[in-house]
Amino acid sequence: MTDGRQRHVNQALMRIPRRAESTDRYTLATTYVAAGSFSAMLNSEDHQILYGRRGTGKTHALLHLSDLVERTGDVAVYVDLRTIGSAGGLYADSTLTPSARGTHLLVDTLEAIHEELLTVAMEREVGDQDALLRALDALVDAATAVEVVGQVEAETRVGEKEQRGAGVELSVSATPGGRFIAGQRRSVRAESRLRRTGVERHHVLFGPLSRALRAVTSAMRPGRLWLLLDEWSSLPLDLQPLLADLLRRGVLPVPGITVKIAAIERRSRFFLPTGGDYLGIEVGSDAASAVSLDDFMIFDHTQNRAQEFFGQLFFNHAGPRLATMVREPPATAEAFVAEAFRRGAFAELVRAAEGVPRDAINIAALAAQHANAEPIALADVRNAAKDWYLRDKQNALTVNEPARRTLQLLVDEVVGNRRSRTFVLDQLGYAAYETIDELYDARLLHLLRRGIVDPHHPGRLYDGFAIDYGCYVALLLVGEQTFRVRDRGGWLSSPKGVPPDGFSLSRVAVDLPALLGE
Repeated sequence: MTDGRQRHVNQALMRIPRRAESTDRYTLATTYVAAGSFSAMLNSEDHQILYGRRGTGKTHALLHLSDLVERTGDVAVYVDLRTIGSAGGLYADSTLTPSARGTHLLVDTLEAIHEELLTVAMEREVGDQDALLRALDALVDAATAVEVVGQVEAETRVGEKEQRGAGVELSVSATPGGRFIAGQRRSVRAESRLRRTGVERHHVLFGPLSRALRAVTSAMRPGRLWLLLDEWSSLPLDLQPLLADLLRRGVLPVPGITVKIAAIERRSRFFLPTGGDYLGIEVGSDAASAVSLDDFMIFDHTQNRAQEFFGQLFFNHAGPRLATMVREPPATAEAFVAEAFRRGAFAELVRAAEGVPRDAINIAALAAQHANAEPIALADVRNAAKDWYLRDKQNALTVNEPARRTLQLLVDEVVGNRRSRTFVLDQLGYAAYETIDELYDARLLHLLRRGIVDPHHPGRLYDGFAIDYGCYVALLLVGEQTFRVRDRGGWLSSPKGVPPDGFSLSRVAVDLPALLGE
């Protein structure tokens, strides 16, 4: 291969968009790669919550679903909740009550949905157009209702006014004549004034709202309305159950509507008990299911499926760009990978990505920069993974000293002392440590297996984790030449995930209180 062609291959990798919302819908539709049976589950008409850490492809999945359902004649309304109202202003204002802040959030969300539906009504022929517009008027009325809280005073005045004057009376007859008369007129004036001394505030009535939405879906028939809510976790945590309760009472029961919500699992609160009742959405009852992209991206712990997924991902994104740059571009994902990577380098890239597509794209771009006009080698991938960790992931902890300290101690213990990168934690034990969730959200810890049962202590459950590739790759590059990570926890990544005979989970589990000196 010539240097010029290889340089173009590397440039195509460097030009892959990092975020789905910055890409047009056609490109999103053509570049989407489904992980396992995830696509079939997502396309169901059930209400679902889609969990996944940042970078796992939640936004791409929702926008791809939007394109699919619109091709069938249905209507998809995609709402990015980061753009609703002012999440950093009004919703975070501690001087307002949660109910006031929550009501503003409900109103802003409903208005965003109304605007999207109005655009559909004006630009597309969907069902009964006139009925849809009337239903949208009712929807905006239900969403923007205002009540005054306070005193209301009514005042009415009645007054009389006399007016004197003179006039001339003329008459027409055989003998024309006229006379002067004097008199007075009386007028009556009434004034009415309504005085309000109170505060106007929005309030949402679920009955009118539900009726308006039923009218909307009725006007759209035979099409279906798909409501796709992205970036749920960007909302204040205490307000999330309020918006979830609006959906449960006013949206989820309406026939002809399917709701999909994309959220970060440990940064979301859909359910809040309130005495004998609850506020929000009960997963498994109100919403049919919750789907985790983190679980799907583990690829059933088989490296071949992971390589197939990421190979297709890179080919779908970089292939069309490369076709405009070289003659006879690679025709398949396998051919593209063979041309872009040296032996062993692509498998190492998949390992470094830890099942996160955004990390894979960024590491590939950095590795292509290191390779320049050569195929990407193993050393390029390792250097790129180290750079990505230092530039992006580690910087996320600069303002979080507790999480930074926890990660440092885990790396010292697991990688430094145990010569491993996998470890297990007692579920009940680590639930009290928010730093573990923060490291998981930051993609510095990766959950390999949930709910591992210890046969010696059946009442205990453990979760298996792996430390991020970028955290320990520096030891492989600049550490001792004899340093090698042993595969003591390899069973966590195996298809069966069964500990070896005589293996004691309670003995090898990381003791967080002791590790953190508590």
